[in-house]
Amino acid sequence: MSEYITHEHDVLIIGAGGAGLRAAVEASAAGVKVAVITKSLLGKAHTVMAEGGVAAAMGNVDDRDNWRVHFSDTMRGGQYLNNWRMAELHAKEAPDRVRELEAWGALFDRTKDGRILQRNFGGHRYPRLAHVGDRTGLEMIRTLQDHGIHLGLDVFMEHTVVTLLKDGGRISGAFGYDRERGRFHVFRAKAVVLATGGIGRAFKITSNSWEYTGDGHSLAYHAGAALMDMEFVQFHPTGMIWPPSVRGILVTEGVRGEGGVLRNRDGERFMFKDIPPLYVNQTATSEEEGWRYTQGDKDAKRPPELLTRDHVARCIRREVREGRGSPHGGVFLDIAWIKEKLPNAPEHIKKKLPSMYHQFKQLADIDITKEPMEVGPTTHYMMGGVKVDADSQMSDVPGLFAAGECGAGLHGANRLGGNSLSDLLVFGKRAGEYSAAFAKENSSGAVNPDALATAEKQALEPFGRQSSENPFAVQHALQDLMQDMVGIVRQENEMMQALERIRELKGRADQVSVDGNREYNAGWHTALDLNNLLTVSEIVTRAALERKESRGAHFRDDYPAKDDQFGKFNIVARKGANGEVQLSREPIPSMREDLRNVIEEMK
Repeated sequence: MSEYITHEHDVLIIGAGGAGLRAAVEASAAGVKVAVITKSLLGKAHTVMAEGGVAAAMGNVDDRDNWRVHFSDTMRGGQYLNNWRMAELHAKEAPDRVRELEAWGALFDRTKDGRILQRNFGGHRYPRLAHVGDRTGLEMIRTLQDHGIHLGLDVFMEHTVVTLLKDGGRISGAFGYDRERGRFHVFRAKAVVLATGGIGRAFKITSNSWEYTGDGHSLAYHAGAALMDMEFVQFHPTGMIWPPSVRGILVTEGVRGEGGVLRNRDGERFMFKDIPPLYVNQTATSEEEGWRYTQGDKDAKRPPELLTRDHVARCIRREVREGRGSPHGGVFLDIAWIKEKLPNAPEHIKKKLPSMYHQFKQLADIDITKEPMEVGPTTHYMMGGVKVDADSQMSDVPGLFAAGECGAGLHGANRLGGNSLSDLLVFGKRAGEYSAAFAKENSSGAVNPDALATAEKQALEPFGRQSSENPFAVQHALQDLMQDMVGIVRQENEMMQALERIRELKGRADQVSVDGNREYNAGWHTALDLNNLLTVSEIVTRAALERKESRGAHFRDDYPAKDDQFGKFNIVARKGANGEVQLSREPIPSMREDLRNVIEEMK
């Protein structure tokens, strides 16, 4: 192993977003030696794009809120496919994690009496999102980095992991390279935490940045771990539409939480057309009632723009397909209208949504205090991921943990806005705690030199090929395919075609070639990403074919209704002995009686 740069740690954390940093803080505080690997630069994680807030039932704006309501909202939003134990832990522990973040220096917006301010968000019964304007994720990362840097973490920026190392059945580390020079590194560790985020770059239109190529999902799958709920890909209803250079960039749900309304080309507030029966008695019937609700009036009603994300995304898609969309293929999101109700509306908007104001002003030359935004659905979040134990976050591979968007279970069929940031804090903390405990209880595993040699050979193969196949062309073809055939609305014949084309793209990926050397070689990096993108794309497609119903973020034109039998199990994917994807239907364990009673009570 002398030809590799070797590092020794107790816990190795892959990913430096909210989940990875929170895991690193907890593991380091437990007294073990911790390393964090990030594909990009520290502080660049996609968590910084989470703008709306952290969902936690603190009851600061509406004292009727509590963990029971939050638990019930999360389960209902996930269509009861959630891991109910994770939903319970999340609802109970989120307030403490927010207060902890505050104690570490996070500067939240405040109520008049000095408590952490909370705002409304889609699917949440009461104002629940603790926020810092519309820059909550950025403040979270800043706080975690500032706190964690004093704990002695080793941070490897601009490093990519290409495979996980195992000693028999358990994890023994990871093999990767530094993106700057292309040198190979071996990271020996007793436990590994995957916190690599989502898979958005498998789709053409996405709010995710370039790093989000399904690395953690793919690494876990090829290491023998199970993936669960991979059919559930969330399309955020509001991403930027124009100009093309910024298409897909997130427009926070906080705009709607602060009073923004959705209109079609004719100026119609179209969300009133299709309100699910569950929400009828809770939904505003006028713009004024919608506005009163956002100001914290306990007696006002829920505006339809704050229904769950899957529902709003499909409504927007319907308006566009039926010819009532905006000039560039979206709809209009209008918050400027609140000047009719609020004399200081421009100042209010700039204070509450500073990032959104500057984003549209600089990128689209639109002043959102005066005119509406053009928005449309964008691939945003992956509910599916590594199947983990609810309490410890360990996968079914000993020593391999997962947290955040890389893990599965909390969100079920559809994530509620704001639950992602509290997910990162609650389960990042637990992954760090239990991975440190695992490292203390186990010795270091062996590293197989033959496995390293194979991984290095495969990583360098694109340099030795004489093919004209371009890795960027393969990636773009896959993104177009997934957007068109495995997107917001799905059909069996299209997904079968998608599987055939994914097979073809795998063949092309095996032939891609890159020029130059290993230093600063973006083509080489993309060539290595292709395996992850193709792996997760195939699993998403196969799981979507298996679920012959519409539920949450998974909507099928050929099976438009929910089917009760599909509400009794999760679809789980494992790598078979022949290398093929093997799917199974795993029954959801019976919920504890006290939690069933909570849901009945909240109904």
